[in-house]
Amino acid sequence: MTEPHSQSVSEAQHEAEVLARALPHMQRYDDAIVVVKYGGHAMGSEDVARTFASDIVLMEQSGINPVVVHGGGPQIGAMLSKLGIKSEFAAGLRITDKATVEIVEMVLAGSINKQIVGFINEAGGKAIGLCGKDGNMVRARKANRVMVSAGGDDAQEVDLGFVGEPDTVDTTVLDQILGRELIPVLAPVAAAVDGGTYNVNADTFAGAIAGALGAKRFLLLTDVPGVLDKNKQLIPRLTIAEAHALIADGTISGGMIPKVETCIYALEKGVEGVVILDGKVPHAVLLELLTDHGAGTLITR
Repeated sequence: MTEPHSQSVSEAQHEAEVLARALPHMQRYDDAIVVVKYGGHAMGSEDVARTFASDIVLMEQSGINPVVVHGGGPQIGAMLSKLGIKSEFAAGLRITDKATVEIVEMVLAGSINKQIVGFINEAGGKAIGLCGKDGNMVRARKANRVMVSAGGDDAQEVDLGFVGEPDTVDTTVLDQILGRELIPVLAPVAAAVDGGTYNVNADTFAGAIAGALGAKRFLLLTDVPGVLDKNKQLIPRLTIAEAHALIADGTISGGMIPKVETCIYALEKGVEGVVILDGKVPHAVLLELLTDHGAGTLITR
């Protein structure tokens, strides 16, 4: 019997009802792999980060196997600015020279990764910080992008430097970790196929990991509610075909296009469902997985 405390009977009954309603969802995801992409913008304040960490621990303790992949664009930008290194972007990606890639690796695989690991461990979990280089988990090839002029009459290939795209994913290390009460936290830094280091877009990296693991769910936490229609209202559910149509007619535009394309890639690799949701909403991950409410846009095959 638990010790008596000041909680009222009605409050206790409400908590019990919440747990009872969550049970079917817990059973649905029992022993399932859920990849969560935790964006640099979604990280927000320390309070938000700690809430996220406790939610990840609760997922693991509920029988789910979470894999966290994090970004860190704002944090990288702040460090480069502090060091007097100017950032340039092309096709939505940071042009990364040799000096910049060293900073990117230091911030992503170092300070940000270990901060998230620390928060998860403080919340009662057992997190392990890794990057794509560990165990040759992700090997990358040089990313190529073509920029089209404003008039659309000229196309030019842009050299992004040490920016890569996943070429192969080896899940050996993750296979040894998952199911052992351990939570992998992955930084999107990868070994180059021909040697060296590549900075990989975190969404793309997470999609490749989710596909290789055959995850039941792939959650992209960002700073918007999900995919919006032309009236800026949330679209709760989409198929791949519907997503392609919304890209074609301009409803999905700008930075949402590569996110949705990453979702489609992960689905085609075998992920059951992908959700784009607002990571700044308290307990967004739990709302999506363990309630009937949902918290973003679900995209399925």
